[in-house]
Amino acid sequence: MDAIRVSKRLSQVLRHAPETIGIALDCEGWIDISELLAALNASGFSITEEQLARVVATSDKQRFAFSADHKRIRANQGHSVPVDLGLPTQTPPRILFHGTVAKFWESIQKSGLHKAKRHHVHLHEDKTFARNVGARRGKLIVLEVDTATMHDAGYRFYRSENGVWLTDHVPPHYLRRLDDAARSD
Repeated sequence: MDAIRVSKRLSQVLRHAPETIGIALDCEGWIDISELLAALNASGFSITEEQLARVVATSDKQRFAFSADHKRIRANQGHSVPVDLGLPTQTPPRILFHGTVAKFWESIQKSGLHKAKRHHVHLHEDKTFARNVGARRGKLIVLEVDTATMHDAGYRFYRSENGVWLTDHVPPHYLRRLDDAARSD
């Protein structure tokens, strides 16, 4: 089965709608691998444990993680269902980046970046990665986030297992639009 198709299906059930295949995530977002595979297969989405492991290992965005004992799986971030990933607060790098689409720029200038239906705003250390995320849905813009000043002002930051930085909100005065979003570094 195509890895992209598997990754999209896993994102749907592990981040947004586990009930669509009759599963429930625990409070930290984990699900037993055998339970997940049985539910996926029963819903007509046949996948083996080997295919699952390959998608988790080779995903360019590393959206999913196995538990230390390799018996459970969860999404690293991006949930719209209630979970507590148990991430400790951390001091972020001085600057982080956020990729989005230009049609949201006017709203962002007024109210900043909001988590919307997800648990957090996603920020990236790598500008290229932020570009790739933002370019998925329209004309790209990349925003530079003054995370050092935000942190000094008391905003909390978390880092997911795959290196994505998370925060609850980024007010507009901590943002700067980069006009070179299409240029490579």
